[in-house]
Amino acid sequence: MDAKSFNQPGLFEPVFRPPDGATPLRAELAYLRRGVNQPGGKLPLFDRRGQEVDPSTVSVCLANGWAEHWFTNPVKPDWLVCRLTPAGRALVQLHWPDAGGEEN
Repeated sequence: MDAKSFNQPGLFEPVFRPPDGATPLRAELAYLRRGVNQPGGKLPLFDRRGQEVDPSTVSVCLANGWAEHWFTNPVKPDWLVCRLTPAGRALVQLHWPDAGGEEN
């Protein structure tokens, strides 16, 4: 699937069914993509508008093994600091083959 067709439907539509049967939504893929160029694959706590990333997006990514808990923030222990897993990186690469070379 090319980037043009990926951007067509809405943010909350499934776009791909990996072999394990999990279906990522566009919001989940967008979240995972932001970790590709970050040190250690760190995933964002906030979206591009400065709003907290939807906890359900983070939970789905954790449950499917696309993200993993990285460490606990001592200042904000309720924040879930996560990083991209190899499975999450592969999922992003499937949709954005050049994601490693782009500014996220």
